Amino acid sequence: MAKILLKNVQALLEDGSVAEKNIAIENDKIVKIGEVDTSWVPDQVLDGKDKLAIPGFINTHTHASMTLLRSYADDMQLMDWLQNKIWPIEAKMSSNDIYWGAMLAVAEMIKTGTTTFVDMYSEMHRVAEAVEESGMRAVLSRGMIGVAPNGQEALAESKKLFRDYHQTANNRIRVMLAPHAPYTCPPAYLRQVVDSAKELGAEIHIHLSETLGEVEDCKKQYGKSPIALMEEVGVLDCGVLAAHCVHVSSEDIALMKKYNVRVAHNPGSNMKLASGISPVAKMLSAGISIGLGTDGASSNNNLDMLEEVHLVSLLHKVHHLDPLAIPALTSIKMATEYGAKVAGFDDIGVLKEGYKADITLFNMNSTQWFPRHDLLSLLVYSANSSHVDTVIIDGKIVLEKGILTIIDEERILYEANKRAQDLIRK
Repeated sequence: MAKILLKNVQALLEDGSVAEKNIAIENDKIVKIGEVDTSWVPDQVLDGKDKLAIPGFINTHTHASMTLLRSYADDMQLMDWLQNKIWPIEAKMSSNDIYWGAMLAVAEMIKTGTTTFVDMYSEMHRVAEAVEESGMRAVLSRGMIGVAPNGQEALAESKKLFRDYHQTANNRIRVMLAPHAPYTCPPAYLRQVVDSAKELGAEIHIHLSETLGEVEDCKKQYGKSPIALMEEVGVLDCGVLAAHCVHVSSEDIALMKKYNVRVAHNPGSNMKLASGISPVAKMLSAGISIGLGTDGASSNNNLDMLEEVHLVSLLHKVHHLDPLAIPALTSIKMATEYGAKVAGFDDIGVLKEGYKADITLFNMNSTQWFPRHDLLSLLVYSANSSHVDTVIIDGKIVLEKGILTIIDEERILYEANKRAQDLIRK
């Protein structure tokens, strides 16, 4: 029975305030926030002096194994990037490439304060191995391209992944079905996915309305927007995590609210690929759950959630010419509390008694954290991910004083670099 005490730490509390507290962790849960009874004896005490404790970041949309393609294809239009660079090299990736790409992603995410990620890719049983071994929490899905020759095979693999891994590893791993997008998965294929989702009791993770071209093409082909098309084919009935939602109308937003569509907003990737600016403030006002995602490291080019927190606040301020558009606390909640709802969890994303002990500690003993007028403002506008000191997932310390405790960073860097170079030469 593992017991950890975070002593005298500055903690982001459920009501959005920050106060000095003790946080008692037993097994995988937070059992007390505040004064801890002297009869409760911890196995390990972590000194919280000059530390800020927040819920671990939740990356609501990425493609973890694409870390092997970081810096491989940059400064391109989305479809040119996908069709001429990314899809051809992905076709060469082996199962071991997927595993080491995922391990590199996991290492990067843990070191930058992320405790949960939502992933879409191929060979997802190897990503599940990386998640199990590293102690991470993840929602995994096998990406499916319905127009590809292996479309039916991909659907069968998705169903097997769900049966084999959903709610495994002490419920650290969950599984969704992931048709890639409307432009790669025609209605007939999407209906097959919907039937499979209903059969399994699974939800759906899909890219929607990422580019203006995608939306215009959908309207030309089907006479309606991607969101409306998803309603027609039944996707919205299944429980949907929609990545991007950059080009959505008021009518789309009304549909999304009606069906409780949850959105993964990827500001860094959308900016880099010049996809546009999602109407996040409008969707939040409509009561839609919105989390933050990095997208893959090939289009971002990192998996740093604190950078996304910084970007989402600044991007929407300048877009609306309104400094109040996305305040600091809202951007943090999008990466934690709101992100948990988007990913489908009800026991993470908040420092709360009875919730899972997924916690990130920032070391505030550096120049960017002084003077300390407002710790949340400092986190969003001043700090960077190098200040991540300790990460706890499911009650286990996976990063301590900036050092990974469960996985071998040196081995991961060697294997990932070697495999990336070998891929280019194939």
